[in-house]
Amino acid sequence: MYQQHKSVAIKQVLDGLARYNSHICIDEDYYDFLLSSDLIDADSPVEVFCGQDFNADFAVSMGGDGTLLKTASRVRDKQIPIMGINMGRLGFLADVSAEAVDEAIDALYRGDYSIEDRSLIHVETNGEPIEGYECALNDVAILKRDTASMISIRATINGEYLTTYQADGLIISTPTGSTAYSLSNGGPIIVPRTGVMLMTAVAPHSLNVRPIVLPDTAQIELTVSSRSHTFLVAIDGRSGKLPEGATLRLTRAPYMVKVVKRSGTRYFATLREKMMWGADTR
Repeated sequence: MYQQHKSVAIKQVLDGLARYNSHICIDEDYYDFLLSSDLIDADSPVEVFCGQDFNADFAVSMGGDGTLLKTASRVRDKQIPIMGINMGRLGFLADVSAEAVDEAIDALYRGDYSIEDRSLIHVETNGEPIEGYECALNDVAILKRDTASMISIRATINGEYLTTYQADGLIISTPTGSTAYSLSNGGPIIVPRTGVMLMTAVAPHSLNVRPIVLPDTAQIELTVSSRSHTFLVAIDGRSGKLPEGATLRLTRAPYMVKVVKRSGTRYFATLREKMMWGADTR
């Protein structure tokens, strides 16, 4: 039933764009999926692209928030506004429901929308860009590996020593990411476009450790020690292994990601709905 619902929404998006004679560009892997699922014909007038070789007026992300994060990692600094169609569950970022696809596309062509700039966190390790896409729209997580003992994370802010976290990990998030992994670890909700970064420990050894909010002009440096001699760095969920002793430098990225919002969309109303505040759960 869920897959059928998802297929209907994908077809609606493609038909809606075709209704306006849009020039449609589709990622190669996704195009192959659409062909194999009979959601598009081989002779459909679309352009297929691979990797970063594309440009567009808008990018449409069809999935959940995770899909929109992946879309942002493909758009990077191209400054292409992203519209998220929510086929997942929560949908803070991808907030156009599958039922509202036609309405959202019509509004896009009427110009009845706004664009929000969302900040990113840029990550370097030992002075070099980290492998893969080095920016996070949601968060950067420093984590222990598997069943290893907790790790030690020495944190400095603008060159000034803050503390050494003894924990399972540390999350550094943007306001956008404050409702993601950080929230599940007791971090506060930060309203988007607030100029801050948030540091939240994962299962800290000391109960005195609390989340801290920093200006997004801050330069954060983290040096990690681990009994397993390695640790994980996850950038918006894309994880990689680093050796202990590596120093990570986190700063605000020099560009923003643009997210399309329908007119009438209100952040606090969305927050109230997604968090089910005021709902009677009896």
